[in-house]
Amino acid sequence: MAYLFILPAFAVYAAFALYPLGKAVYLSFFEWDGLTLGTWAGLSNYTDVLSNERLRGAFLHSLVLIGFYAVIPLVVGLILAAILHRARVWGLGFFRSVVFLPQVVPMVVIAVAWRQLYAPDGSLNSALSGIGLDSLTRGWLGDYDWALPAVGFIGTWFEIGLVTVLMMAGMSRIPTQQYEAARLDGAGPVREFFAVTLPAVRGQISVALTLTVIASLKTFDLIYMTTKGGPGYQTTVPSYEVYRQAFEQGKVGLASAIGVLLTIVIFAISFVITRVGDRDTETS
Repeated sequence: MAYLFILPAFAVYAAFALYPLGKAVYLSFFEWDGLTLGTWAGLSNYTDVLSNERLRGAFLHSLVLIGFYAVIPLVVGLILAAILHRARVWGLGFFRSVVFLPQVVPMVVIAVAWRQLYAPDGSLNSALSGIGLDSLTRGWLGDYDWALPAVGFIGTWFEIGLVTVLMMAGMSRIPTQQYEAARLDGAGPVREFFAVTLPAVRGQISVALTLTVIASLKTFDLIYMTTKGGPGYQTTVPSYEVYRQAFEQGKVGLASAIGVLLTIVIFAISFVITRVGDRDTETS
C-alpha cells in the first residue's frame, strides 16, 4: 500500500529525471550527430573527454568556481550572519530580503548587468580610473588571467545572500542560554562563535555547501551570456561544453559523455558533503 501512494510521484520523477539520465548514458556510447544513424563507439567518448585538454580544463575550471560559488560565500555569509545575529540590528527582515534578492533575479539578467560593469568602458573601470588606479583597468572578461576570477566573483555575489539567510535562520534557533553560559565562562565574541554558533549551524552549512557546489558545477547561463567560454578556453565549463559539443559541433555522444561525467562529479561531491554533515550532526 505504501508503494502505491508513492507510485504517482515516482512515475513523474522517472519520466522527467531517470529516463533522460538513462538515455544520456545510452547515447554516450555512440557517435551521433543528432540527425543520422549513430554508430557504436564504446568508451571512446569518455576517453576523448579525459584526453582532450580543453575538456579536462573545463572540469578544472568548475573546481575553481567552487571556491567562488561555495567557499568564499560560506565564509563571508557565516561572518556576516554572526555579526547581524549578535548585533540584533533594526530592520533585520528588510535586510534579509535585500541580500536574498539576487536569488529571485534570473541569471541571464544578472549576467547582462555584470557584463556591462566589466566592459572596458564600464562602471568598474570608470571607478578605478576615478580613484587613480588606471593601471588596474582592463577588459575583465577578455583578459586571459582575470576572466575566470571575474566570472567567479559574479557567482560569489550571487550566492552570498543565500548563504547569509540560511546561516541567520540557523542562528535564530540557538537558545540564548548557550550564549549566556559561554559568556559566564569568559568567552569573547570569537570564542563564542567557534564554541556555540558554529557547531549549532552545521546542518545549515551542509545545506549551503550542497546548493552552492551544485550551482557552481552546473553553471551555464552565466558563462554563455558573459564569455561563451573565452577568451580562448579560459572560462569554459562542462555544462557549456555539453551545449557546444551537441548543438554547435554535432557530437551528441561526446556531449552525453560530458554530461554523465558531470553528473557523477556532482553526485560524488554532494554525497561527501552530506555524509560529513550528517556525521558532524550526530556527533554534536
